[in-house]
Amino acid sequence: MESRNVKIDLIMPNPLQRPGTVTEQGALSLDRTPEGNLVVHLSGDWKLSRHLPSAVEVETELGKTPLPAKLTFNTGDLGTWDSGLLTFLINVTNLGTQKKVEVIDAGLPQGARRLLALAMAVPERKGGSRGAAKSPLLERIGAAAVSTWNSFVETLTFIGDTTVALFKMCTGKARFRPSDLWLTLQECGADALPIVSLISILVGLILAFVGSIQLKMFGAQVYIADLVGIAMTRAMGAIMTGIIMAGRTGASFAARIGTMQVNEEIDALKTAGISPMEFLVLPRVLALAIMMPLLTLYSDLMGILGGLIVAVLGGFDISVREYYNETRNAVTLVNVWIGLFSGLVFGILIAVAGCLRGMQCGRSASAVGDATTSAVVTGIVSIIVATALITVLCNMLGI
Repeated sequence: MESRNVKIDLIMPNPLQRPGTVTEQGALSLDRTPEGNLVVHLSGDWKLSRHLPSAVEVETELGKTPLPAKLTFNTGDLGTWDSGLLTFLINVTNLGTQKKVEVIDAGLPQGARRLLALAMAVPERKGGSRGAAKSPLLERIGAAAVSTWNSFVETLTFIGDTTVALFKMCTGKARFRPSDLWLTLQECGADALPIVSLISILVGLILAFVGSIQLKMFGAQVYIADLVGIAMTRAMGAIMTGIIMAGRTGASFAARIGTMQVNEEIDALKTAGISPMEFLVLPRVLALAIMMPLLTLYSDLMGILGGLIVAVLGGFDISVREYYNETRNAVTLVNVWIGLFSGLVFGILIAVAGCLRGMQCGRSASAVGDATTSAVVTGIVSIIVATALITVLCNMLGI
C-alpha cells in the first residue's frame, strides 16, 4: 500500500525525555541486537527547521546480510519533534515493507505512533495522478460528441419539466411559496434598477455620439433622436438588459441552487416529496419572465434620455421639444412590442439557464463556481442567438 507524506506543523514533546534535559540537533544511530534485530536510535530535536538525517543509512543497513528479522526504535533521548520525524518514519516503514522486514513502532512516542498509523492507513487516491499518455483523437472527439448529446438531452428534459411545472401552476397544483415569488420579483426588478439605469444611459450616450459623427456631415443632427429611439426600443434595450440580468440574476440563480445541491438540500426536498422544479425553478422563471419586459421598457426610456443629453448638451442645436417630437414620430408601437417580446424571451432563457446549471452543479465548492460561470455564458449566448432569430423572423414578416 502506498502512502503520502503528511505535513504537520505542531511541535510535539517527547514524553519519554527526562525533564530539564537539553537536546541538540536530531541524530540517528543504528545497532544490531544479539537476536539479529535492527534498532534505530533517535536522539535530539527532529524539527523541519534543522538538517535532519535521512533514511539512506537505514536503507544501507537493510541491504546487508543477514537481513534483520525486525526493525525497532529507541527514542529515550528524543527531544521535540514535528512532521520531519513523521516523514522519516514513513520512509523507514516503506523500506521495511519493501525488504519484508517487520517494523515495530512500540518504541515511538504515542503521538508519532498514532500519526504514523493514520498516514499509512490512507491509500493513494486512484486517478489522482494524471497519466502521461493522451487519449487518441477519435476517442476525444467521440467523448466530446457524447457529452454534447447528453447535455442536449438534459436541457430538453429540464425544459420539459419546467413546462410541466408551469401547467401545474395554471391548474393550481404546483407547490411553491408565494413569498418566494414576491422576493424573487423584488430581486429581479427593483434591486436591478440602478445598474440597468447606468448601463442604459451610457448605451444611449454612445449611440448618440456615434450617430452624430455621420449625421452632422449632412446637417441631419435631428435624426439622432430617430437613431437612438429605434435602436433602443427595438433591440438594444432588451439586449443590454438581458446581458445585465444574465451576469447578475442568472449567476445568482445558479449559485444558490448549486449551493443547495452541495448541501444536499435538494435531495432533502425530493425525500420530503417536494418537487425542486416547482419549489425552486418555477418561481424564478416566473419572476424573471415578468420583470424582464418591464426592465426592458425602463431601459428604453433611460437610453432615450441618454441620447437626449447628448443631443441637447452636445452642441447640435436641438431643443428638448424637438428631440421629443422626433422620437415620438420615429418610434412606433411595433418597435416597442418587438423589444418587449425580446425581453420576455430573454428573461425565460436567462432563468432556465441559471436554474439548469444550478441543478447540474457537482458536490464541491469549485463546482458552484463552474456552474455560475456556465450559467452566465449560456445566458449570454442564448440572448445573442435569440436576437438573431427574432431579427430574421421580423424581417421575414416585414415588421
